[in-house]
Amino acid sequence: MNPVIILILTAMGMLSSAIIYLAYVKIPHKVKGIERIEEISGALPGVNCGACGFAGCFGYAQELSKDTKMITEKPCPVALQSSETIRNLEKVLDIKLDASALRKKALLHCCGGNSEIIYNYSGVESCKAAAQLWGGYKKCPYACLGFGDCLKACPYDAISIDKEKNIAVIDFEKCTGCGLCVSECPHNLIELVPAGTKVSFRCSYEPLRDIPGRGKCQYGCIHCRKCFNACEFDAITWNKEEAIPEFNIEKCTLCGKCIEICPQDTLAFFNKTDAEIKSPSAV
Repeated sequence: MNPVIILILTAMGMLSSAIIYLAYVKIPHKVKGIERIEEISGALPGVNCGACGFAGCFGYAQELSKDTKMITEKPCPVALQSSETIRNLEKVLDIKLDASALRKKALLHCCGGNSEIIYNYSGVESCKAAAQLWGGYKKCPYACLGFGDCLKACPYDAISIDKEKNIAVIDFEKCTGCGLCVSECPHNLIELVPAGTKVSFRCSYEPLRDIPGRGKCQYGCIHCRKCFNACEFDAITWNKEEAIPEFNIEKCTLCGKCIEICPQDTLAFFNKTDAEIKSPSAV
């Protein structure tokens, strides 16, 4: 090879190396603010479940780096389950978090009291698919259909299917309140409620009068207001528009009188199993 060409190529190589070195020294290695985002992301659980509404923990950290107070408006449900994670976030964000007030749990407004069906469904085993045909195959048009769309959406194994009642069962201890199950229910039976909720309303039948050809189960609310009248602590208000009781967590003393007097057994203690609910010592 021509010596001149070799010298030219060598010079070009040395010049390129010098340019790369200068660029490495002078140009910042990280995007501005990335250290802060990484610091916040490191304090988060790192499960990337998307329950916060953002694309994983890093995306959530990006938003928190802009506004730390957003964590109280859109809290990370997984982080709220760990005292250590909460302490780390408080330190990194320089903010005080009331985890007990922010924690949520999923509540199913159905107790599966009546397994009576109005037709044999043999389609796709999905609640959303079954609900397309006359609201589902069960007598109650708002009943849990039991195919487990919510179960498949839960990343924490907090939902199972009661084979006898054919309804979803939510494990209070395992539930993180992420809310991923909520949108999966075609009958809107799952609601995120404060973790401190004491009494659950286990009915979802919306109209005051039965829909022709359909009906409530034996646990369906009959809108008698007995629970409201029985409460001595003003912990129950009556929603006149929907004709259902609403409960005040702060005022509720867990006396159980509203549960005892309900003629339909529509009410139950929120964080107890069916076995505990049926036990006399549960009240």
